[in-house]
Amino acid sequence: MERRASAGDRSARAKFAIVLLAVLLGVTVLLSLASGASDASALAVARDWLFPSMSDGSALSERDRIIVYDIRLPRVVLGVLIGSALAVSGAVMQGLFRNPLADPGLVGVSAGAGLGAIVVIVLGGTVLGPLLAIFGIFTLPLAAFAGGLATTMVLYRVATRRGQTSIATMLLAGIALGAMAGAFSGIMVYLADDRQLRDLTFWGLGSLAGATWTKIAAAGPIIALALIASPFMARGLNALALGEAAAHHLGIPMQRFKNVAIVSVAAATGASVAVSGGIGFVGIVVPHLLRLLIGPDNRYLLPASALLGASILLLADAVSRTIVAPAELPIGIITAAVGGPFFLWILLRKRGLLDL
Repeated sequence: MERRASAGDRSARAKFAIVLLAVLLGVTVLLSLASGASDASALAVARDWLFPSMSDGSALSERDRIIVYDIRLPRVVLGVLIGSALAVSGAVMQGLFRNPLADPGLVGVSAGAGLGAIVVIVLGGTVLGPLLAIFGIFTLPLAAFAGGLATTMVLYRVATRRGQTSIATMLLAGIALGAMAGAFSGIMVYLADDRQLRDLTFWGLGSLAGATWTKIAAAGPIIALALIASPFMARGLNALALGEAAAHHLGIPMQRFKNVAIVSVAAATGASVAVSGGIGFVGIVVPHLLRLLIGPDNRYLLPASALLGASILLLADAVSRTIVAPAELPIGIITAAVGGPFFLWILLRKRGLLDL
């Protein structure tokens, strides 16, 4: 009876947390739209949403409306998509590998996706010109998806034996794959011209500054499909926590499930990296925080990760825009500055599992 009551309390807490996170995301979106050089306030933005015909001076002026809806809104939408994608990808990878240290950025998946994007950026005007002609604006996210997918499949093959995943092997294999992707990316950078070098330098640090509706149209559908697929993986991830044999006996088609999970992570990570560059630690920080708060049940963990990941990335973006105003700090620096110490804390907390 006590166990049932405890499970019910955890479930009720998780549902309440999801509601609070949804409210937090709404507030964060509003503040992100209102923060910046323009004097538009959050109240003015909210009133313009609710009463668009208002013209008594308290709503947005025409200039502020252009700034909010043509510049900031695409940035906010892209931030929500990428934050959700990175956080959910981290949660799925941690469930797939059955350890809390898996993350697309730490195990080389982001590096593989970045390599795919860099190849298109550098060679898109020459060797890969026919691909650009065929796929158009989708070429960059598709190339990043292919790079992330290849890295994820190799990582899973190397780290998993007889249904058991070695954490040490996974981390070391991720470092090796990341180094290999970095080496090939270095070759591409060497071949780049001056304009491409400037673009690659800023892109590599991660930023939402170049957000446009065109980029959202290119990467948004891929990220959205991966996010839509994630709730359907919750049951499989919960079963997989008991081991592959137990999950199979519970009726989970393991090979098909693993394929869907790997493709989903690669798609979400690849599309995110293609349009925002390298933004690290969101995928490991968000799921771990939520597990401490609402538990490991993926039915609640995955949607909560999407909401909190989006909020955290928007907050980091707001800090990057204001901390050195009028200049802008790359958002990857903000997430690394906060996520690095948090990851060290996780390592200290889980050091008994590392066999180091």
